Amino acid sequence: MAFAAPSLKGRALRLLGQREHSRAELERKLTQYEEEPGTLARALDELAAKDFISEARVVESVLHQRAPRLGAMRVRQELVQKGIAPEAIAQAVAALQATELERAHEVWRRRFAAPAQDASGRAKQARFLLARGFAGSVVAKVLRGAEPDE
Repeated sequence: MAFAAPSLKGRALRLLGQREHSRAELERKLTQYEEEPGTLARALDELAAKDFISEARVVESVLHQRAPRLGAMRVRQELVQKGIAPEAIAQAVAALQATELERAHEVWRRRFAAPAQDASGRAKQARFLLARGFAGSVVAKVLRGAEPDE
């Protein structure tokens, strides 16, 4: 018994059922299944009109899942990769920067708990925080032992 291949809209809904996707992500993932030019755009337009595709929900989802463990630069990079509009990215990053030191301190505390005693230890801790997208100035404050409320 042969089954018909799912439609573009069906594939998009399956992807959206797993997590929030931006329109650009759906286009990238579904282009290979488009048989006639324009059918993918029409399917995505219909889903967007019914509010199945929402850039605001994608931003909210990324902030909720990733911001506690990552710095603003890394979150910005992920939003750019998802094809989010620059204005929405700027707003999200501005909101994150207010809590950057607190979040960096928490990430550092979970991983290391104590300040490094030598230069190589400090370098290791700095690389750890920088790789997670925290700003250099924030990393320096965390390694100096500055508390988040300073």
